[in-house]
Amino acid sequence: MQLLQFNKTVYQNYFELACFIGSSIIILLAIFMDYYLGLDACPMCIMSRYAFGLIAFWSLIGFFFKNIAIVTRFFVIASGLGGIAITGKQVYLQNLSAEEISNLAASCGMPLSTQIDYFGLIGGIANAYKGGPTCAEENWRFIFNFAEWGLLFFIIISIATLVKIGKK
Repeated sequence: MQLLQFNKTVYQNYFELACFIGSSIIILLAIFMDYYLGLDACPMCIMSRYAFGLIAFWSLIGFFFKNIAIVTRFFVIASGLGGIAITGKQVYLQNLSAEEISNLAASCGMPLSTQIDYFGLIGGIANAYKGGPTCAEENWRFIFNFAEWGLLFFIIISIATLVKIGKK
């Protein structure tokens, strides 16, 4: 019962701070996995980190500036929806058959920064979003893989933020 009360208090009073901390921990975990576990992030993974970063940024702004909470919550939802689009596409790619994966273009083979340098910001992001065999690889799993965990987080944070807006 105390845990339920604690969750309710955090949700009512520290929601934005909890979103910031959660998103930041996910980004740090992804960086740790890259550097210390030797897992290479594909461009879609990098884009999902940017979505987590945007959620963290807007949540922190919302925590300190309560008078613009509706605006920051809108941007948190927009970032969450962007994250859902990215991780949803990646989960879709990871569930393709081997034959379907082999037919994908190699648009995920280049690092995201290189794609942005070569194609420009919008073109690089669009090209990376197409996905490819690299984005369909599953290198890590704890119940779900990283893209599935990200999708779950984005869905939960978007719904929780929508509910928070509805209560105001």
